[in-house]
Amino acid sequence: MKAAVGDRVVVASSHTDVAAREGEVIEVAATDGSPPWRVRWVDDEHESLFCPGPDVYVERRVERFQVLLGE
Repeated sequence: MKAAVGDRVVVASSHTDVAAREGEVIEVAATDGSPPWRVRWVDDEHESLFCPGPDVYVERRVERFQVLLGE
């Protein structure tokens, strides 16, 4: 899994009563975008180094803007 600065990370919840956790990638050390990444979490603005597991997906920044622009 790869990410770039500005991408959104979503950690799916395995429980129906718990919301997914979302964060923004603010730093990627590896030139190829591989983890770990520094992520700022939306719920509490805490920053942490993050290595994704199988319950994670990355929403590309470009894809988010295309949806917002209706493209």
